[in-house]
Amino acid sequence: MNRRQFVKNVGLASLLPIAMKSELLRNFENSLTDRRMPALFLGHGNPMNAVEENEFVKGFRSIATELPSPTAILVISAHWETSGTFITAMDKPRTIHDFGGFPDILFQQQYPAPGSPELAKRTKNLISSTEVRYDYDWGLDHGAWTVLKHMYPEADIPVIQMSIDYTKDARYHFDLAKQIKQLRDQGVLVIGSGNIVHNLRMVDWRNINTVGSGYDWALEAQEKINELILSRDHLSLTSYTKLGQAVQLAIPSPEHFIPLIYTLALSDENEEISLFNDKVLAGSLTMTSVKIG
Repeated sequence: MNRRQFVKNVGLASLLPIAMKSELLRNFENSLTDRRMPALFLGHGNPMNAVEENEFVKGFRSIATELPSPTAILVISAHWETSGTFITAMDKPRTIHDFGGFPDILFQQQYPAPGSPELAKRTKNLISSTEVRYDYDWGLDHGAWTVLKHMYPEADIPVIQMSIDYTKDARYHFDLAKQIKQLRDQGVLVIGSGNIVHNLRMVDWRNINTVGSGYDWALEAQEKINELILSRDHLSLTSYTKLGQAVQLAIPSPEHFIPLIYTLALSDENEEISLFNDKVLAGSLTMTSVKIG
């Protein structure tokens, strides 16, 4: 029953006192608000986070306890770049081990969450700015499953992924993401997964697990971008290439930054924005994560 039908029914219930009618309407509107899911950007970091215990995976588990239970999950991961936009539409997405040089235990990990062809169709139908094509081969890459296994370890919530069109700029992705905003009102948890400061060429490998060890430029970029996130300056963030040398070093390529743009595009003007896991790691990486709503 939609709001209009509800109001009509309450109006026809002439035997109800006015105060009771008002209370019923408030309860109905509150129930719609309660259904709305927050949106997340997660700094997913090293694939080994899937099997290690550290403050960041504790942060993933903690944030999950603050969320309503989602009906489904849509992930935009840094690790699925395509020419054009694709969305996974299989019933059983595979767990992709899209990395090398790690211990066998990491390759043994599986995240057997179901897919959702129905959600893929709903998402595709919301996007009018470009053709969205179904994908039946990709699955869940480590930008998705290494964080979800901590948040929803039972793997019982349907998960789909949408790719990042590497031929398009940040503003294009921001405008595309705005078109799927209503999924939040349908119980869908939308997650952008990447890392805001992500310069692998400048990683301090001697201190790969050292938290709080950041180069000056990484700390400067972290502070500047965090300030823009919290002030909702989306125009500056989608024009990040103009934000100075520190930000250029922090974002030498866009794929780990674009998922943040997707998350921010889903926000309303007055929604709460909060940061968690906001730490620098190994000199040139940040695990900063964002919660909208």
